[in-house]
Amino acid sequence: MLPLSLSSSYRRLADVYDHLMADAPYDQWMGFAAEAWRLTRTRPRRVAELGCGTGSLTRYLLERELEVWGVDLSADMLAVAREKVQRSHPRAAVHWLRQDIRELALPELVDSVISFCDTLNYIPDAEGIKQVFARVFATLTPGGTFLFDVHTPYKIAEVFGNESFSYQDEHVAYIWQSIYYEDEEAVEHDLTLFVREKDDLYRRFHERHRQKAYSLEALRQWLADTGFDVLSITADFTSQPVATDSERAFFIARKPH
Repeated sequence: MLPLSLSSSYRRLADVYDHLMADAPYDQWMGFAAEAWRLTRTRPRRVAELGCGTGSLTRYLLERELEVWGVDLSADMLAVAREKVQRSHPRAAVHWLRQDIRELALPELVDSVISFCDTLNYIPDAEGIKQVFARVFATLTPGGTFLFDVHTPYKIAEVFGNESFSYQDEHVAYIWQSIYYEDEEAVEHDLTLFVREKDDLYRRFHERHRQKAYSLEALRQWLADTGFDVLSITADFTSQPVATDSERAFFIARKPH
């Protein structure tokens, strides 16, 4: 699965994003959210999804008859999401917003904010993360939940690191080079894609994405400083604590009543 999420550089990648992300565990992200709402005894009616991309997880939320605000920085991704959801849920209560989540501004409060698929790793610095947390806090109703995941520092450094990956099927091929910057605890993904056209020729285009690692303790502290109660930090779609080799950390935070 490609390391793709909220980014201003998606451009034409939106056209093939769903094909490349066909194995993404959207059902597990939805399962995590549903279990978090159960554990916190909350029954959200309005949910904001930050970094909604092409709306694949949005459709899971709509199946639960929730009113959803889908927020993403990429106009291209939102266009795909709008068309896809219109086909599958033509009567759904969904609102699309093109926003930088550091400047999140919804017209009404919501009961839960979710941000999965390592969206927050695309925020380039600590100040940006703190801005997101403050905006989410202001967006939530009292008692509302903030659910998100991040790639762990281990995954950014050791799994992506300075590695090369490639993939090919009958529709698309890519060459993906990751470059790790130890002093910044960040990885740059340099991606060249070849997409098959109707005339059997391949269109080539290039994407560059950057993700930064944040220590889990720092994220916990910034949430607390914002006013959140941090209820749990767990690993890899489980209820287990994060270990040294865990690749994804999941947070459940709540705005006090």
